[in-house]
Amino acid sequence: MAANSLTERNDERSAQTREDTRSNERFIRPAVNIVETEEGLFVTADLPGATKESIDVNVEKGILTISGPAQYSSLGTSVYREFELGSYYRQFTIPEILDHEKAKADYNNGILTLRIPKAEIAKPRRIEVQVG
Repeated sequence: MAANSLTERNDERSAQTREDTRSNERFIRPAVNIVETEEGLFVTADLPGATKESIDVNVEKGILTISGPAQYSSLGTSVYREFELGSYYRQFTIPEILDHEKAKADYNNGILTLRIPKAEIAKPRRIEVQVG
């Protein structure tokens, strides 16, 4: 990526982490892909077992937070289980030049898809050169 890209490292802000020693709840870090385009950021997160209603996505002070509990549903009584579900929690620092008001989120088949467009002022534009 170019040195002036949206996803360039910014040490001034850092995502808050949850303290493992004080929390009784365990968190799962969902797998995430972030793609930068000329239009903005395209984020996909793998959240199997979560429901559309339970997922919380918010942006505050330049930090994108994705969280939500995974729920296990069974047709019968569990006899043996190695797969453990918990709550998903992930944070990312994102630039302020994104238009958070126009962000859209979709959830389908365990995949959360976020589209966060750049603000109009941040989009590249061509300036026409006049003669004379």
